[in-house]
Amino acid sequence: MRHGKKNNHLSRKKAHREALLSNMACSLIEHKRINTTLAKAKALRVYVEPLLTKSKTDTTHSRRVVFSYLQNKEAASELFREIAPKISDRPGGYTRIIKLNNRLGDNAEMAIIELVDFNELLLAEQAPKKKTRRRGGKAKSAAKPAEETTSGSNDVAVEDAPVEEIQDAVEVVEEVVEVASEETTEKIENSETQDNEPEDSKEEASDTDEKDKKE
Repeated sequence: MRHGKKNNHLSRKKAHREALLSNMACSLIEHKRINTTLAKAKALRVYVEPLLTKSKTDTTHSRRVVFSYLQNKEAASELFREIAPKISDRPGGYTRIIKLNNRLGDNAEMAIIELVDFNELLLAEQAPKKKTRRRGGKAKSAAKPAEETTSGSNDVAVEDAPVEEIQDAVEVVEEVVEVASEETTEKIENSETQDNEPEDSKEEASDTDEKDKKE
């Protein structure tokens, strides 16, 4: 029976157990995630989280305390340089334990222990998505000023009208232009004929007068 024992000795003596936890803590700091047994993961969480809290205060004293546990300069410097700024706003709970299937050899319970702030997939899912408002065509047409949409009785709203209506309107305008051009040409021709007719009549009248005089 456990008899209320707080610490799991992991079937090791004190020196062996501390060396094991120190090496696992260095590996966790370096790789941000490790696979191990469930019992070791739970023991490592109790061991490494106070060190993570200590790294929030970047002082010489806290660096010496962390180094006394880790016994690794590279892991200690990475803890203070990379991990501490990311966990500065988190009040505890820096690690996460995820259970896996049992190991094939001895059927031991396996787990993954990882740093919460370095799992990019979960952070991307938990990030709030920006809501985009989509306005319909009615709202856009209502927002436009009256001068653009209805400038006159015969104007065509080109922006809101579909392509077929625009083509029909263009054809109608072309027909109107052709009719107007034909009418103008006819008027010009009629005016030219009217200008030429009096001259001919004058010449004929003068000829008749000359004949009368001769007679």
